[in-house]
Amino acid sequence: MTENAANGYATATLAGGCFWCLEAVYLDLAGVASVTSGYTGGLVPDPSYEQVCTGTTGHAEAVQVRFDPRVIGYRDLLQVFFAIHDPTTRDRQGNDVGPQYRSAVFYHDDAQRAEAETVMREVERAGLYPAPLVTELRAAGPFYPAEAYHRDYYANHPGEGYCRLIIAPKLAKFRKQHLGRLKGSATAG
Repeated sequence: MTENAANGYATATLAGGCFWCLEAVYLDLAGVASVTSGYTGGLVPDPSYEQVCTGTTGHAEAVQVRFDPRVIGYRDLLQVFFAIHDPTTRDRQGNDVGPQYRSAVFYHDDAQRAEAETVMREVERAGLYPAPLVTELRAAGPFYPAEAYHRDYYANHPGEGYCRLIIAPKLAKFRKQHLGRLKGSATAG
């Protein structure tokens, strides 16, 4: 990762439905320094959550993951990404419907693009899903951090209905499947 690396860290930008779910999972991974929920892939500069929710700005709810590639690779982040959302439903994740909930990988350099293409082919060949992938693969553009009340949403609102019913089960499943990759794990990093 050439242009993408700064101070030894790299950035991945991923959209897979609600950014609260992605943020909660990626914050648990060893080697992940930070996760920022926000909006990318659209036409309106610095959109608000309300604007993005209309589905007319072209933005996707996404996360930017700042990670240490010496601890966790971009390929690992992608493998987690394709395991924690349904990349076969266009503009939808569960009950969340609209283009803002689409599946997309926004690559930051040619190496990320090539890696994403490879992982997507592997996911398709493995037959993990009953339908073909609809995940967009696009060059990263402007990323606009979400409003403050969206940050660390699951950590700050674990008892809220969406967190209990949607995020908590997804996070529990992820933790069980990827125990060795979690922060504090004896086998991580």
